[in-house]
Amino acid sequence: MIRTLTVLGAMLAGTAALAQDSVPIQPMDVNAARAELGKRMFYDTRLSGDTTLACASCHSPEMAFTDGEALSQAYTGAGHFRNSPTLANVGYRDAWLHDGRLGTNLNDVAREMITETYLMNMDMRIMQERMKQDPKYVEMFAAAGMSEPSNGGARNALMDFMKTIVSRGAPIDSGEMSDAAKRGQLVFEDRANCASCHSGPRYTDDQPHNTGVGDNPDIWADPARHSAFVTYGKFMGVENYMALREDLGAYIRTHRDETKRSFLTPTLRELTYTAPYMHNGTIGTLEEVVEFYDAGGGDDSLKDARLQPLGLTRGEKADLVAFLKALSGETFDIDAYVWREDDFDYELIEDWRNAKN
Repeated sequence: MIRTLTVLGAMLAGTAALAQDSVPIQPMDVNAARAELGKRMFYDTRLSGDTTLACASCHSPEMAFTDGEALSQAYTGAGHFRNSPTLANVGYRDAWLHDGRLGTNLNDVAREMITETYLMNMDMRIMQERMKQDPKYVEMFAAAGMSEPSNGGARNALMDFMKTIVSRGAPIDSGEMSDAAKRGQLVFEDRANCASCHSGPRYTDDQPHNTGVGDNPDIWADPARHSAFVTYGKFMGVENYMALREDLGAYIRTHRDETKRSFLTPTLRELTYTAPYMHNGTIGTLEEVVEFYDAGGGDDSLKDARLQPLGLTRGEKADLVAFLKALSGETFDIDAYVWREDDFDYELIEDWRNAKN
């Protein structure tokens, strides 16, 4: 497996200005047959308990594998309390989910997304039996070197497919940035000091920080979302979770007060396609994001001390937005991330599209 960029990301963490425009994301080494199997599973609504959700329901290729919603979808009768993050370049992530509670193993991520009650609510034993009843799955498992559909094999296949979702063609990588974007890169790396957290080829340090982002009141105004939030708090051992009216972020895994309301630094890759922004979708545009940080972030007693008012000029803000847009590449063509016509039954993708709409 190619892990070069993980090392490069660490080397570049404090020296972003040296090579941020010369380290494109590299494709990862995967088992092609397993990735094809995972690709089919990714769009299959039968991976959810009541067959209404697929992985792609919240991670659509047209939006760089997000869903375009402030707060993501969830299982029937529930609602999610966070924004759906992009899956672009996920094979190189050092931590998963906005609170960082899952580590680098994509297999564990696949398990949680499928089995969590407010996500896809699937008993993986049932999922395994559903796949055994589909001749195409039986054929594809065998082609991938597995005797029959199994839970472990399914998670490995999803893991290999997700590793194929790699950014490509961004102006920052091709050297085709506009003059405004080049000026914005200087603002990003120097005056605004964005690179202190948004570092490396994916523009993230994969660490939690408190930036003062306000809570999204829809979490508690919507009974379905609130019920999912309570379930999450109870499972994670949060005290007084029934009365809680704030997202504690990384605190749920550390239980240290100083980590309250800290969230993983998001990747800046593919920003053009992934609005709205922040862990709870409370900021709608890149221009608004720049204004937020120009003001020194939000109001929080635990806010990272590096966040201070910047006093950027109107031109500097416009240049910074131009640079951020230069971190987005070619759109993720849905046909490239579905399957070849001679390999699959297109009724499956239509089921996903119908459920989505």
